[in-house]
Amino acid sequence: MEFGIFMLMQQRGYHQTSDQVLRAAVEQTVAADQAGFDTAWYAEHHFSNYGLCPSPLMMVSHVAGLTKRIRLGSAVCVLPMYHPARLLAEAGFCDAISNGRLELGIGSGYQNYEFERFGVKIEDAPAIFHEFLEVLKKGMTQKGFTYEGQHLRFPLSSISMRAVQKPMPPIWIATGNPETQALAVREGHSLFVTALLNGADRLRQMRDGLAAIAAKEGRDIDDTRVGLLRCAFASDNDAEITSYLENARYQRRISEALKFRRAHSDDGFLVREEASPNDIPFDQMRANLPVGSVDQVIERMVEEIRILKPKHVAIQVQPGDFDARATLRQIELWGNRIIPAIRKELGVRGPASSIAAE
Repeated sequence: MEFGIFMLMQQRGYHQTSDQVLRAAVEQTVAADQAGFDTAWYAEHHFSNYGLCPSPLMMVSHVAGLTKRIRLGSAVCVLPMYHPARLLAEAGFCDAISNGRLELGIGSGYQNYEFERFGVKIEDAPAIFHEFLEVLKKGMTQKGFTYEGQHLRFPLSSISMRAVQKPMPPIWIATGNPETQALAVREGHSLFVTALLNGADRLRQMRDGLAAIAAKEGRDIDDTRVGLLRCAFASDNDAEITSYLENARYQRRISEALKFRRAHSDDGFLVREEASPNDIPFDQMRANLPVGSVDQVIERMVEEIRILKPKHVAIQVQPGDFDARATLRQIELWGNRIIPAIRKELGVRGPASSIAAE
């Protein structure tokens, strides 16, 4: 049973600077390494304050030199915005420079605002993603490879900077699309899923859906490494919990505004927060999410893990402009108390690196 931290690196307003956001994420990564987390994940976004990290692989390369054992992942590299040759070389570089600690998360993207500025048609994204995945596998496992597709074409090519993990770094696919989930199950890739701000009922639906997809492929979903991205926060300070939930709601509002093309900005960067038709009242958010005292969070996380049966849980550590010092305390709390208690209750162990750190 693995645990990670997920960093979106948001700039909620100009009371923050991009430099402060970046340095907070680096500090959180170092803290997570020291606390015994298994993985640190970095999102990719462009052109707005929703997420400031333009290159998860650059983050991985930077923090690789500041950490010792934590694995480092992209969550995710938006494939249609890359040239495959560059991504292959940079992924190989990251895996080598981190001594084989790269977890390569990929996705097809969803924000048309970003696609327009990269000159890519969002309606082409699914097809590009599937071709790109084939190129990734060829480029990482073959010394020389060729590819001929509708969107991507390669003459005989070889990537000079190669990954040290064999046959290649683990590939994680973040998607809610059943066909793409089936592909991940079929090809043995890992899956990243999220229940957003919904509760146990949504997790049951997700479990049933994934199990049905795997069964259709002649597989058992428990043989697939499923990772759950989750908002969760433990504190006896009600004001801290309320602030965390308010920032989680902010994050969802901005994400939906960008996804459904109803985002408004006065300067082309800072997206205005506006109420969403999908807003969930705070009382319902408290009921849905693992928030509350340490014991409450442990109990709820154990319940959720038993429902979905993920092999990895990534905690959203700093939505919006949630307090950076409280975030560092939270990372330490999870490492020292919450994660060991969850593993004990479930009767599971973490990876060897995590066990040594606990």
